[in-house]
Amino acid sequence: MKSQITNALSDFFFEYETPRQVLVRNRRVGVVCRLIQLGVLAYIIGWVFIYEKGYQSSDTAVSSVFSKMKGVGYTNVTGTERIWDVADYVFPPQGDSSFVVMTNYIITEGQKMGNCPELPGKHNCSSDADCEGGSFKRQMTGKCVNTTKTCEVLAWCPVEDDNNIPDPPLLMSAENYTLFIKNSVTFPLFEVTRSNLVEGIDNNYISKCLYDQEDSPLCPIFKLGDIVKMSGFNFETIAKVGGAIGIVIDWTCNLDFNVKHCKPMYNFHGLYGNPDEKDKARASVGYNFRFAKHYMEDKVQQRTLLKVFGIRIDIIVQSLARKFDIIPTLTAIGSGVGIFGVATVVCDLVLLYLLPKREFYKNMKFKYTDTQTQQDSESLGLDTGVYYTIEANARQVHGIDKSNDPDSEAGSTETEVSKK
Repeated sequence: MKSQITNALSDFFFEYETPRQVLVRNRRVGVVCRLIQLGVLAYIIGWVFIYEKGYQSSDTAVSSVFSKMKGVGYTNVTGTERIWDVADYVFPPQGDSSFVVMTNYIITEGQKMGNCPELPGKHNCSSDADCEGGSFKRQMTGKCVNTTKTCEVLAWCPVEDDNNIPDPPLLMSAENYTLFIKNSVTFPLFEVTRSNLVEGIDNNYISKCLYDQEDSPLCPIFKLGDIVKMSGFNFETIAKVGGAIGIVIDWTCNLDFNVKHCKPMYNFHGLYGNPDEKDKARASVGYNFRFAKHYMEDKVQQRTLLKVFGIRIDIIVQSLARKFDIIPTLTAIGSGVGIFGVATVVCDLVLLYLLPKREFYKNMKFKYTDTQTQQDSESLGLDTGVYYTIEANARQVHGIDKSNDPDSEAGSTETEVSKK
């Protein structure tokens, strides 16, 4: 028992097994094998390493965006002149990454809380019975106003009339407003921090530049009219009813090169707003909201109601940084080497199941143990391999030709390594 354990441990530590290799000289199989290997090699080099950058690790950025609008608007409505500055036409005014620039509006001034008739065409009535409380969206008083033939409501009076949207837009001067964007990104994995105010952009440059896709692609100051145009919209159309535009700041950086080459790219996308161009949601076109300014007059609370039509701007940061890393590189190489085994599997299937001489190739590839032969060797107390050696020597003495035995060494062509 001790001897068996010792032999087993000795075999485990001091012996090496290698698979037997059979060299098949067949043009069809050889061509198939090389084509598959070539395809795998092209996949590894072209797709994994060149396209997918499999030799690099990647990281996304933590970002912050600050924005500032500049410009002055002018309106003259029914002889009333007014100047609109940033505090009047930007909502909210904090400089967020998402904000609205007012381009058109409907104003209702001097509203007080009280009872007043509904607008003509809404909640029409012929008697008080038609104005029962709770029948409509507004709070009814139950009275029918004979002069307008509409129901009386409890509301901010006079009631807003938003049936007619000003055309052309009242703030067409918004086309000349400018937007300044300041963006910072940090890639924590690589400990790299970048700003869109890259090398060469200083106060002198910013005071003179205006973004242009060809001439000034890194300038952080944008003209609102240009933003609308580059997003695919018509300014007058979107200014009338409002809409939304996305500004995408793309940080795609290869940190294997100098970090100064990590620069932003700006892209502009029209999200919704123009029914004749890109907006498919015809049931609700444009972008608008209501805003009220409250004040006291003669100890009575009043308000000025604005229905604002504007361009909503969403600044979106996309980021992806890559840098060489030995771990993904070795992983990609290892997986590629493993895929090379596909060629062996396919060629074995062709050899063993598709070719006319498949039975011959099976005999070359596999060695079968004869049960009777194994029993004879065991009865003589010999190892099976020793028994086969004795049998082969006996055949040579008796002049037996082994070339016709498909299971013999002479019936197969081995590699030089296996012969030696």
